[in-house]
Amino acid sequence: MSEINFSELNAGDAIPELVTPNVSRSQLALFAGASGDHNPIHLDDEEAKKGGLPGVIVHGMLSMALLGRVLTNWVPQHQLRGWNARFVSMAFPGDTITCKGVITETTIENDENRVKLDISVENQKGDNILVGTADIAII
Repeated sequence: MSEINFSELNAGDAIPELVTPNVSRSQLALFAGASGDHNPIHLDDEEAKKGGLPGVIVHGMLSMALLGRVLTNWVPQHQLRGWNARFVSMAFPGDTITCKGVITETTIENDENRVKLDISVENQKGDNILVGTADIAII
């Protein structure tokens, strides 16, 4: 992480993106073990199809975790004042995931320099998987 100068930040500026390699079945199995989410729709094509899906889907919370990484790659975790996202689409094994953030506002709140961001997770086609906002203190 490099030092961020609040006075040089402007609405419309993008923070550095996080691009992950293609989501693998191994990554899904490891995330299932780490998160305790062993729902078969994330691990077994036949079970996912029984649920009306085209096959295995990526854990939504794996996408959320990657979105958190784009923020903590930019600033230390203790500078996060809040963030949220909503799920708008599914990711699938083999997808390349890109996490982005764009500054929407710079302000001073509670005697802190604060930056508001629109944040998103996209697949390789540019389809949104998650969209949300973040509130960051620039110390």
